[in-house]
Amino acid sequence: LKQVFNKDKTFRPKRKFEPGTQRFELHKRAQASLNSGVDLKAAVQLPSGEDQNDWVAVHVVDFFNRINLIYGTICEFCTERTCPVMSGGPKYEYRWQDDMKYKKPTALPAPQYMNLLMDWIEVQINNEDIFPTSVGKCKAEIL
Repeated sequence: LKQVFNKDKTFRPKRKFEPGTQRFELHKRAQASLNSGVDLKAAVQLPSGEDQNDWVAVHVVDFFNRINLIYGTICEFCTERTCPVMSGGPKYEYRWQDDMKYKKPTALPAPQYMNLLMDWIEVQINNEDIFPTSVGKCKAEIL
């Protein structure tokens, strides 16, 4: 089980905030509040005087990193043979559509679906029009 719960094992490299930036400070504040055992509703409230879009952007990137960590612990056990369908249980099947290669919702094996999903998320996070690195200019609300 140690291998499954290795905190350093991620599916993709963790996204990081540049030390010394306001987003880095917001990230540290968010981490401290989430790790302190406080009420989660209070932990995600916008700190006084901070830009809401920057706060949302920090949490989106943190959520991506956490999903990346979780998926990294199971990806070697979920192959195209063992996970031929991306599903949410027996009643739900997820299909991929990106309007480029997959113009219609397409059934894919779970690992392929996850690769496409993580690629798509990285493109969104790295898009300066959606997540600019300059503080106070984030347009994350269009996601």
